[in-house]
Parts: sequence; structure tokens; C-alpha cells
Amino acid sequence: METVFIKGLGLIGSSLARAIRQDHPQIQIIASDVNEETLQYAKENNIADRVVTDMTGVDQADYIILASPVSQIIKDITALANLKLKSGVIITDVGSTKQTIMQAGKVLTQRNLTFIGGHPMAGSHKSGVQAGRADLIENAYYFLLPASESTDTSKLTWLLAGTNAKWLELTPSQHDKIVAQISHVPHIIAAELVNQTQQAFKDEPVGMRVAAGGFKSVTRIAASDPTMWSAILLNNKELILKQLTSYITGLENIGALIKKEDRSALFDFFKQAKVSRESLNTPARAPFYDLFLNIPDKSGEIARVTGMLAKHHLSIINIQILEVREDINGILQLVFNTEEARDQAARILEKDYEIVTR
Repeated sequence: METVFIKGLGLIGSSLARAIRQDHPQIQIIASDVNEETLQYAKENNIADRVVTDMTGVDQADYIILASPVSQIIKDITALANLKLKSGVIITDVGSTKQTIMQAGKVLTQRNLTFIGGHPMAGSHKSGVQAGRADLIENAYYFLLPASESTDTSKLTWLLAGTNAKWLELTPSQHDKIVAQISHVPHIIAAELVNQTQQAFKDEPVGMRVAAGGFKSVTRIAASDPTMWSAILLNNKELILKQLTSYITGLENIGALIKKEDRSALFDFFKQAKVSRESLNTPARAPFYDLFLNIPDKSGEIARVTGMLAKHHLSIINIQILEVREDINGILQLVFNTEEARDQAARILEKDYEIVTR
């Protein structure tokens, strides 16, 4: 019987445990976390076979997954380097910065241990063991960073096959530059926008009460775990600071255009952003295909839409209601994994619903 040791049962750690349990029920899962309530929940809900608050049992593991905040992952790597581990063990992590982690991981490779850096590009504004889902990472990119070119990642991808992730190998520098721009800086912007808005409306409580639509969409990620995000920023600070400086310069330039009332330049600014944003849905840039439709605010309407598609055996990989009320009311976004499925769904639904081009 193979054994997996998972250190950290937050959103990602517990989601991986659930996916492993679902796809490989024969594998024993040992889960470690400092929170006793988290461990109790994991045990009661069959997320783990054994629960510990330290590294007890790690010497029995065929796989070790480090799923704590980045700063703790680095400490755990150092601890593992001084422990007697099972021959052939595969060690990985899920940290969202990679250069510091891969540098720390050298102590493992020096002991001829297999270390594969990892980062699933999925998450939620919710956190903790109860927020975990077996399908959290489905159809999301999962970055892998082998410690050496000769490292075989097939055993790890077999273990995590139940996530249905899209595997992509990157270098640490590539990874950190990408996530700084598309994940880390956006989290800072969202959090600052929420804090600034709260301050602006401190004497106007109605302001925060009516905040919805675009504001909620833009700032949703500001509700993420502050412990995790403070650790992330400090472990990728050079790239984040560089990109923040560029962002601030961009905002200052926009401010100057507004001050000069340069309508043409402002139009070009928004047009460029619109074209770039829409290109995210093209086949060359993303594996997902979106369909938007107006739906009335009536009980059972979403069930009706999904039921119509189910009759034609069309699989939806994601669904959400867009709350951008200042744009178009009642927008339902359906996401498909092929262009053919998206187009077939449009033909089915256009008889009863208005298809929206965005």
C-alpha cells in the first residue's frame, strides 16, 4: 500500500487529498496540520486516514506534498532534508512562488531525493479544509518544476490524475514572472481597492452597501487568506515591486490623460484593454470557450438551461452569474472545453434566450 503525506490542509492541500482519495482509494493519506479542528474535520469526513500535528509518519510516505504557506514550505524542506525518508520518495509542493522554493529544494536533491516543484493555478476566495473540493483544479493549469532535467514527473502526475489538471512545465523564473503579473499584483490591487473604498465611505455606509456588479467582480479575490498572501508577496517581492511600479506609472499616465481631457487617448486605452481581454478567450490563448446569455430572474431558470444542454450530452466545465449590473442585466456565463460544444450550446439556447456577445 502506498502512502501520501500532506503537510497543510488548507484549500489546496485538502482539495488534493480529496482528489487522491477519489481516484486512488487504495492509497493511505496521512495529513498534518497545526489546527486541531482542521484535523478533526479531515478525519470525520474521510479526507485522511491518519492525522498528525507534526512530521510523524513522513518516513513511511511514498509521496510528500507540502501545502502550507510559502515561508513554511521552505522550513519544511529544510526539516525533511534532516530526516530519514523512504527510498524513492517523491517530494512536491504547491507554493505560488517558485524561485525561493526551488533554491531551498537543492538540499533535497543533494541527498538524491526527488523534488518536483508544483503550483496549481486554481483557488478560491474561501479558505480552509472545508472549502476544499476534489474538482477544484479541474481544467486548470498545474505548473510543474522538476529539480533537474532528468527528473521523471510521471509518477506525480499519476498520483494527481484525479485533479484533471492541465500539466505545464516551466522554469522558476518563468513561473514567478507570470504569477506576479496575473495573480500577485491583481490580489494587491483588489485588496487596496477594497480598503480604499472602505475608507472613502467611512462616513457614507450606504456606499459599501450598494457596492455590487463590477466592484464585486474586480475585488472578489480580496477575500483570500491574508496569512497565505502576505507570505507570497515577501517571497516574490522583487518581481512584484517591479510590476507594481509599472502599474503605478500606468495609472499616473491615465490620470494625466483625464486631466488633459484627451478623449482620443482615453478611447485608445480602453480599446486596447478590450481587445486584449477578449483575446483571452481565443483558442491560441486559452483552452476554454465562453457563452453568455441573458436569463430572466425566475426560479429554476438556471436548472432549465443546464437541463436543455444535458439532453444533448453537452458538458459544462464552469458556470457563473455575472453581477455587472451597469453593463447588462442577468448574464449567465457558461464555459465549455471545445469550440464545437460552445457553438452547439448556442444553437440550442438561442431559441429561448438572447445570446450576448461580449
